[in-house]
Order: sequence, then C-alpha cells, then structure tokens
Amino acid sequence: MPGAIHAEGLVKTFGDVRALDGVDLDVPEGTVLGLLGPNGAGKTTTVRVLTTLLRPDSGKAVVAGIDVLKHPNEVRRAIGLSGQFAAVDEYLTGRENLHMVGQLYQMSGRAAKARAVELLDRFHLADAADRPAKTYSGGMRRRLDLAAALVVSPPVMFMDEPTTGLDPRNRQQLWDVIQELVAGGTTVLLTTQYLEEADHLAHDICVVDHGKVIARGTADQLKVRTGGERVEVVVHRPEQIEPARAVLTGFGKGEVAVETHTRKLTVPVTGGAKLLAEVIRELDSRGVGIDDIGLRRPTLDDVFISLTGHAAERDEEGGPESGAPGRGRRDGRRDGGSGGPRDDRDADRDADRKEGVA
Repeated sequence: MPGAIHAEGLVKTFGDVRALDGVDLDVPEGTVLGLLGPNGAGKTTTVRVLTTLLRPDSGKAVVAGIDVLKHPNEVRRAIGLSGQFAAVDEYLTGRENLHMVGQLYQMSGRAAKARAVELLDRFHLADAADRPAKTYSGGMRRRLDLAAALVVSPPVMFMDEPTTGLDPRNRQQLWDVIQELVAGGTTVLLTTQYLEEADHLAHDICVVDHGKVIARGTADQLKVRTGGERVEVVVHRPEQIEPARAVLTGFGKGEVAVETHTRKLTVPVTGGAKLLAEVIRELDSRGVGIDDIGLRRPTLDDVFISLTGHAAERDEEGGPESGAPGRGRRDGRRDGGSGGPRDDRDADRDADRKEGVA
C-alpha cells in the first residue's frame, strides 16, 4: 500500500535542464524522509511538484491519498509547506500573521486566535507576539514561518531546509517540534544540507543527484554501504602532516583525507581497536606528535561524499535561497541571486515564467 507521500517516475525538464529524471519516492505515514543531495540535484523541484506548485512532464504522485495532478486543491488543504525562505508578512505582527493564515483556511475568528496563541507559545514567540515580523531575527522568522505551516495541523508536512540560519539552540528546538509532530502521526518530507539533521530526524533517507535517486535506506544502511571505520588523527604541528600521511597510507584501505588548517587526517581502515593501537605505536616510532586520535564509524558526510563525489554544500543565511515558495497558499516569490551555476532553482524560475506560478 502506498505511503502518505508516493511518487513514481517524476520527470521535469526546463529546456536542456532535466531537473527530475524519474524520481520515485514512498514515505510511510508517521515517518520522516530525509531528501539529501548537492545544490541543483532536484530536491526543491521534487518538493514543488509534490506540493502542486509545478506540474511534472510525466509520472504520478499521491499525497495524503490524493492525486496531486487530478486534485491539486484538495492536496493543498491537506499539507503544510515550510520553505527555506520565510514567507511571512513583515508588516504584520507574529500574532496577526498566524491569525491571517487561520482565516485563509476558513477557521472561525475565535479558533484562529486560539491557535495563534498556542503556536506562539510552542515556538517561543509569545514575548514577541505583538511586534511586527520585520523586527524579528532570522531565527524568529523561521520559527514563525513553520508555525504558520502548522495552523491547521496538516497530516503531511514538507520542510525545505527548515533550519537554515538557525543557531544550535533554535535548531534543537525545531528538531523537538518535528519529533512531536511525527509522534502525533504527521508525515514529514525534509530536505536538508545539515547531514546531522537527517541522521537525527529521518527514518529513511533518499540521496538525489542530477534529478535521480541514487541511494536510499536508513542512515545506518547507507553508512554500512559506505563501509568500514575511519581513523582520525590530529597531529601536533603542521610539518608532521606528511609523515602522518605516510603512516596512515600504510594502514589504510583508501585515500587519506587531509584538513591542513585543523591538522586532521582521516583514512578508512579495517581492524578496529587493535589496528588503532598499531597506528599509535607507528606514529610514535616516527616521532609524530598527536593531539588527538580516534576510531569512528562512517558519518552521513562520508556517505554523501562517497555517493556524490563531494561534500554537502549549504546556503548561508543571507545567501541565495533554495527557492522553496511559501506554502502553496501565499506568495512564494524569492529574492533572485545573480551569478553562480544553473541548478534546479534557476529551472524553477523558468517554470514560474512559463506556467504562471508566483
């Protein structure tokens, strides 16, 4: 039986750009799917298709049991969408923003006000409830944006890089909220460039690149696929990096990665703690001083690099946005960044012009 979010063979092209190339997804009810991939891989385009903001060239999608192509209005009533760009009205207060969303969903005035109070408290915004949103910090706007997506307690939530720009405390608070939602039965599709976020929240992970799903499974399954353990060494002085590299090359099962600025070297190995002891003895015999050494399992960063060939890239606060628009019920226009390589964000802008999507 298909999950709360189900897609088969989604294809979307913009001129010569094939943003989606046969994407298949299935997200069981009450779980979190982490959608990972490099910038331009097709993550945001996938979200836009599933939330009815783009029409695919081919393929089908069902969200909350509703066909996305045949009944888009019903889908919009069943979902929440929090994009990377906080879609709040900066001239309204936090309370007024949430009240307005409730009225757009045709809630009674009393119910909308009560829900606004509840959400303002839940997202630690009660003290700023009657201040204009333009006076909020970036993190506060992110929390207000997510609160607006939850006004009607949707059974399915789409979150496009929801913690971009948040400090560690606010990020942890948002993680707690997401976990509460899922515990209550909400299904979440989460795109993120913070791999520790996917590791912490996602029941399953899909890695996309060039518009295709190139790997899927739990975080542990993907780590096993990457294989082996890693020895990490931090040498005491920069001139000891090369002697340490020579030692690790002799013990390793792959290329030694070096971070010169932190004096850290990492290499995949097999052999566990016994091998680690041998590495320490060899480094000592060659006079290589170490500040730290350890044995660790692969991380999702290792998985990402193994699958895509490079580390994850994330937009910094104030940089170009991912292009995820509002929530399918409000203006989703974005600040346009100039320059840089063409990716699915540029493709989305082309689609806006061609299809009339705001």
